[in-house]
Amino acid sequence: MIVNPEIESYIDGLLPPRDEVLAEMERAAARRKIPIIGPAVGRVLAQLVMISRARRIFELGSAIGYSTIWLARAAGPDAEVHYSDASEKNAREARGYFERAGVASAIHVHVGDALSILRETPGNFDLIFNDVDKEGYLSVLETVPPRLKPGGIFVTDNTLWHERVLMPKEPSDKAVVEFNRKLYGSARFFTTLLPIRDGLSVGVRL
Repeated sequence: MIVNPEIESYIDGLLPPRDEVLAEMERAAARRKIPIIGPAVGRVLAQLVMISRARRIFELGSAIGYSTIWLARAAGPDAEVHYSDASEKNAREARGYFERAGVASAIHVHVGDALSILRETPGNFDLIFNDVDKEGYLSVLETVPPRLKPGGIFVTDNTLWHERVLMPKEPSDKAVVEFNRKLYGSARFFTTLLPIRDGLSVGVRL
């Protein structure tokens, strides 16, 4: 745990109950060990969308679409939210959840390499959420800046990486450490790393 487990439990206890679709996704993720952002981070994403009034959003690495629903609901019915995942099975499951959550009309589902899909999708975005394999984080950081409008938001999950950033050994650990260093050092972003769940970095495009 990144913070005192009792504090984590306290925060979780404050969270309002989720609707039937999100609650079912949380249970499925826990049972099948599918990594999702969870409701505390979901609310941060939703707040960032609301504050920035983001309407054109790209998600890099979407799994079963849990975070996609948080983003799409916050952005509203006129939004354009791009889901991307390498697994057709994940995408099929996500489509079902999108329909039930009432957000399917706002979401464009892409199957394949998330970063390649971003490169092929024209136009700039108001918010980009990065949750791909950690070894890909540095490539994401190279690709994202020109795809965000000025004032756009770049959000990255797992930037404390189960505390492995303190003693990096594996390639994934070292990739996250280098990503954090470069993101904070970038003249193109004003960045803060929030120590919530597994670390959430928020950069504003300058």
